[in-house]
Amino acid sequence: MRLTFLLVIPGVLMAACSSRPTSARPSIQFTRIPPADKGGPDTLDLIEGRVNGAKPGQRIVLFAKSGVWWVQPEGREPFTDIRADSTWTRSTHLGTEYAALLVDPGYQPPLSVDSLPKEGGAVVVVTAVPGDTSARAAHHTLLFSGYEWIARAAPSDRGGTNDYDPANAWTDERGALHLRIAGEAPHWTCAEVRLNRRLGYGSYRFVVRDVARLEPAAVLTFFTWDGPAADQNHREMDIEISRWGDPAAKNAQYVVQPYYVPANVAQFVAPAGVLTHTLRWEPGRLTARTFRGGGPEEGAPVVAEHVFTSGVPSSGNESVRMNLYVFRRSAKGLERGAEIVVEKFEYLP
Repeated sequence: MRLTFLLVIPGVLMAACSSRPTSARPSIQFTRIPPADKGGPDTLDLIEGRVNGAKPGQRIVLFAKSGVWWVQPEGREPFTDIRADSTWTRSTHLGTEYAALLVDPGYQPPLSVDSLPKEGGAVVVVTAVPGDTSARAAHHTLLFSGYEWIARAAPSDRGGTNDYDPANAWTDERGALHLRIAGEAPHWTCAEVRLNRRLGYGSYRFVVRDVARLEPAAVLTFFTWDGPAADQNHREMDIEISRWGDPAAKNAQYVVQPYYVPANVAQFVAPAGVLTHTLRWEPGRLTARTFRGGGPEEGAPVVAEHVFTSGVPSSGNESVRMNLYVFRRSAKGLERGAEIVVEKFEYLP
């Protein structure tokens, strides 16, 4: 009996040791890394990854390095949720390096830091990677009308949440710019290109092929945008081609933001065929015109014209943009996708 007792006890002890749970250290993996770039306030891309071993309530805090480390996508939205399948996705401004922190509830990240926070306390894991310098990252830029443009890759809430794919913007053998909405309803991807330099006051000209047959839920916009300039309504001035979901509405308008001020919107009908849209921007004055054909040569038929003298922003760090996207608030959703062709862009001081 005594011998049996001595043999049983070690077996029990060994079983107890082997049944203890092992707590693996949490880790973060990047599954999509944006291009390496010096960064800027208006250029965003997607960053994605996976967390192993996260506890309930923990979240991701992202940083991009542009001189210093900046919390992403902005100080007002510093946290990225972890999905049920342990993945995460977020927009980020570009940088030379990117970092993801797994943090406990209650952690308050700084807006910017010279060095990344250290692991410890509420910071569970810190993982950093260099930006993508491979050839894959180069597809974000294209040449059109003698200028370099950057194709959008990050989602946008313009018109409701839309995803963007750089592959939806390209130039053909004749140099014309194509923008498309691709995919299948309701999972569309949209297109946007941004000029990589500011131009300021002067005349902007866009020659576009027939857009009269766009579905009511599609939106084509030629506009200026200065992300940080909230006090100037982001220096946004628009030529918008859309019925905003209403088949009976006029299909075009000139806008000086904010659009909800009645005097800031001038609607018109954009007919079928090639049209030339122009914006003449001067201090305190914006003249918007639309002509038939690839003009405006002398005598070209004028489709619409409007002069804004109030609410016109001053010149700053704005850039010219063109986008084609889905108006998600439409009662009837987009059915077929869309593609438009911009034949030419021109700027004159």
